[in-house]
Amino acid sequence: MNKTKKMTITAVIAAITTISSSIIFIPVGFAKIFPIQHLANVLAAVILGPWYAVLQAFLSSTLRNMLGTGSIFAYPGSMIGAFLAAILYSKTKKIGLAAAGEVIGTGILGALATYPIATLILGQKATLFGFLPAFIISSFTGALLGYVFLKVLIKNRALGGYIHENSINNRRL
Repeated sequence: MNKTKKMTITAVIAAITTISSSIIFIPVGFAKIFPIQHLANVLAAVILGPWYAVLQAFLSSTLRNMLGTGSIFAYPGSMIGAFLAAILYSKTKKIGLAAAGEVIGTGILGALATYPIATLILGQKATLFGFLPAFIISSFTGALLGYVFLKVLIKNRALGGYIHENSINNRRL
């Protein structure tokens, strides 16, 4: 897939994620649980690869913050999760491991990365164990949705050649 197609798909996924952020979210303490971001991370990881998945997460987080539907905590979680999901998928070609990478990257590593932001930069008293459950629940829900969505798309051959370089057995669907 050429760069123009990858950038276009990245922008479309970021736009859909941003638009849906005003509709589907659950506020929990300092953070907002937003499973659609995690679905988008898994989708971008499988279709686009690591760098475009991280770019999509960064764009979505930035747009959501600009529109007031996100928080500063969206950056570390979504970007780490998208990167780990894409790396695991690119190494194994297994969508399940991409989803697991999203949960580990966002749910655990992202929560750990968010804790210093809350305590040091924002000066808010926060507990690490307040972030972990919220991030894990959100990322697990979104990763599961992303896994199911990709399986349905692949089964129905709806993706065409869009995951050619990342597809199973390295062939067009």
